[in-house]
Amino acid sequence: MRKSVVSGLLMLALAGPLFAQEFGTAAQARTMLERAVAALKADQTAALARFNSKDGGFRDRDLYVFCVNASDAKTTAHASPSIIGTDLRTFKDRTGKAFGEEMYKSAQEGRVSQVGYMWPRPGSDAPVAKESFVTRVGGQICGVGYYK
Repeated sequence: MRKSVVSGLLMLALAGPLFAQEFGTAAQARTMLERAVAALKADQTAALARFNSKDGGFRDRDLYVFCVNASDAKTTAHASPSIIGTDLRTFKDRTGKAFGEEMYKSAQEGRVSQVGYMWPRPGSDAPVAKESFVTRVGGQICGVGYYK
């Protein structure tokens, strides 16, 4: 009996980190954005193609890079292909918050801003609290968000 209790406790202790890794963290989102900025500076066209590719190295669990043209706010990169070409400034969450306009206005070259809103995880329709890091890199405004 004692052996099974110890085994059960050990399994629970080991499972904790596995569950914690199901979703991306704030630190991981920020790191992905830093990698995206470097990729954009090296070759913008190639970087946007990588951001839009499932196998491009810029998707990790529920973390992904999104970008828009700084000139017209049209989406150039997103995990959901149906969003490409949509004006970021029109994005509102289900509570009515115009988070897209906030992202567009707050993005500045060399500075990372944070914007909070409600947005569904990839593969879901249910909105969840999300925080995105956004910045401007040349002619692109890009971000990576994590779900709280």
